[in-house]
Amino acid sequence: MKLLVACEESQVVTVAFRKHGVEAYSCDIIPCSGKHLEWHIQGDVRDVLNAEWDAVIAFPPCTHLCSSGARWFKEKQADGRQQEAIDFFMMFATLPHEFVAIENPVGIMSTKWRKPDQIIQPWRFGHGESKSTCLWLRGFPLLRPTKTVPGRREKTWLTPDRKSRSKDRSKTYSGIAKAMGRQWAPILLGSNAK
Repeated sequence: MKLLVACEESQVVTVAFRKHGVEAYSCDIIPCSGKHLEWHIQGDVRDVLNAEWDAVIAFPPCTHLCSSGARWFKEKQADGRQQEAIDFFMMFATLPHEFVAIENPVGIMSTKWRKPDQIIQPWRFGHGESKSTCLWLRGFPLLRPTKTVPGRREKTWLTPDRKSRSKDRSKTYSGIAKAMGRQWAPILLGSNAK
């Protein structure tokens, strides 16, 4: 079972699936910050998307799609950045694979395409933070919460404005990644046995 984790440089999701026996590979245009270079494809995901993947989990950039940036939408629509981001997102949505998951914050894709199958929160997966995150799923079941914790602050908004802010804010919480690996890997491996 080969899984492509698209637009992931942290390898948090990739490692979570590897721990459960799925041959997962991260892909991003930047070098990975995870420790497994042998599991990372550095380059444009569009160049490898047509390879023989059994499943895809995608984390398309949300900069031009998420509601937190709504005050810049008119400018982004005028210069084409938003449409480019929509097209990139929809590239994953229209994949022919049996198993596809797309993650993005609350934003315009709920109206430009369809409502997400699920909205999750880090505080339901062991992190005392609040960050509404949408999941659009095909073949995968809804994620079951693993550990509800108090301290539901929006820490992602408090990230200092520095060069790595966007990269830091876009990382998948380890509790969510572990839940994906624990809950979805058996489904992928089971489908491979058919």
